[in-house]
Amino acid sequence: MTLRMSAEWAPHEAVWIGFPHLDDEWAGAIDAARHDVAAFANAVHDSGRGEEVRLVVNDERQAAIAAELIDAGVRILVQPLGDIWLRDTGPIITGTGKARRARNFEFNWWGEKFVMPGDQEVGAALAAGSGLPVDDQDWVLEGGGIDVDGTGLCVTTEECLLNTNRNPTLTREDIAVRLHQSLGIDRLLWLGNGLIGDHTDGHVDNLARFVGEGRLAIPVAEGSADPNAAIYADARARTAAFGGVEIVDLPSPGRVEINGELAAASYMNFYIGNSVVVVPTYGVANDQAAIDALAALFPDRRAVGVPARGIIVGGGSFHCSSQQLPA
Repeated sequence: MTLRMSAEWAPHEAVWIGFPHLDDEWAGAIDAARHDVAAFANAVHDSGRGEEVRLVVNDERQAAIAAELIDAGVRILVQPLGDIWLRDTGPIITGTGKARRARNFEFNWWGEKFVMPGDQEVGAALAAGSGLPVDDQDWVLEGGGIDVDGTGLCVTTEECLLNTNRNPTLTREDIAVRLHQSLGIDRLLWLGNGLIGDHTDGHVDNLARFVGEGRLAIPVAEGSADPNAAIYADARARTAAFGGVEIVDLPSPGRVEINGELAAASYMNFYIGNSVVVVPTYGVANDQAAIDALAALFPDRRAVGVPARGIIVGGGSFHCSSQQLPA
């Protein structure tokens, strides 16, 4: 039987979150990134009401730095890693309960763009440390490149999964077969491009996210000056043409610049925990509207806004830095 990847809102045993340690990756602003990540970890832990948070730090020095920033109860896990984006380098868990298995995909640094030691080993190490059987997969896949609703329906982008810098010999049909074999995905909604400036070649977790079975949240452009207005419109058109999926509106932060450069800022990089939905905020007008919209979509959880201008300097946000362990 093919084991299926669960929706993110299914109960979690724990979550792994990567902690920044490479100064060069944060353009001299690593302290701000560390504070953002620690605030994210604290919000997900939710004073013990949420899931177990395993903050993955590279070494004992980073453990000491993290210990000054996190709440009591957040667990520090010393495990060498490269970048912090465990959504992409960590294991993807299929099945539930005693049937759970970790799928460990190949990782090639987003098409050989940001090569860092530790990235290719951390996934298997985290899975093995949790006592899960590990199944190595012989193709490249990053967790941020897909999102699922738990019924076998998956959304992705052509820009990422069909990019020749990932699996150049695999066709669209090949990838669909492998997603079914590895993650139990049997329906695939292909969107086009991801956000402008996204270093991952269009990860879908910055563009469109499932918020319920057959319910896909897509941003509404913040006026004609929104740099991603055409991308959002295309995503909506493709989803409507696919059929059977309800489009849910969420705000866009609009144009967000960090150090004078356009950032791939998105409220879609939220994380759905056991007790909270953590929403990245950017100090712009739509921050509260995004929090309120997600609070309405997940009435059984609290929606919490956490500043993300520090972490996004490294090219991602909270969802990118995390990978859940389903219960």
